[in-house]
Amino acid sequence: MSRTGILDAARPLAESSVVGRLDPRTRVLLAVLFALTVVMADNLASLTLALMAAVILAVLARLSPRQTLRRLLALEGFMLVVLALLPFTVPGRILAEPLGFAASAEGLAQAAAIALRANAVAVAVMALVGSMEVVSLGCALGRLGAPERLIHLFLFTIRYIEVLEREYDRLRLAMRARAFRPGCGPHCWRSVGYLFGMLMVRSLERAERIDAAMRCRGFTGHFPSLDDAGSERPGMLDWGFGAASCAALLLVAA
Repeated sequence: MSRTGILDAARPLAESSVVGRLDPRTRVLLAVLFALTVVMADNLASLTLALMAAVILAVLARLSPRQTLRRLLALEGFMLVVLALLPFTVPGRILAEPLGFAASAEGLAQAAAIALRANAVAVAVMALVGSMEVVSLGCALGRLGAPERLIHLFLFTIRYIEVLEREYDRLRLAMRARAFRPGCGPHCWRSVGYLFGMLMVRSLERAERIDAAMRCRGFTGHFPSLDDAGSERPGMLDWGFGAASCAALLLVAA
């Protein structure tokens, strides 16, 4: 699977959905507003409502349930240790004492709030931004006033992650051809250091070649776009969907 699929969740279905027909700028702005509103909310009822709104967005975006759940499981695995320790580290009213460790109600509530907040933001971002083409996302950020250098860095990073991975695979294959086997000794750590050092050197050399090739083709620091849709004003669907989303966010904030 191409690395451009990092921001892709069932794109063939997503492009024909209600969310897929929205202006990319509308989707980016709604994602930012949703994330800010959910981060500022501290009530479990509000966070539950935000998670329900995010699930509705995912349904409207026609995200693949299997792919979405797989990504959410990866997020849960990253937060599992923190969420498991909070009930035992936050002082408050004791609910239970498993194995002699006191679990507080305040710690459990804080862990639930963090889980709801993280999942709501993740699902909403996957629905609004994750189903968007990477180039469309970069153009939308540019039309919203984001710095051009940041946009260039973002687009080049997405484009060349796969190139760096292929370079890494070639270096690993060369090490295995020389009978290298991973271990815990000094020789292994030294070889791994050489591996990443050579990867950085080759990445720098490739970046210099790409820069020279682009300058030879007349690159002046601006990516010309053939997409004229971004110059148009948002349509009725954007205004209607934005109004409904803002009403839902006001309900969450209230």
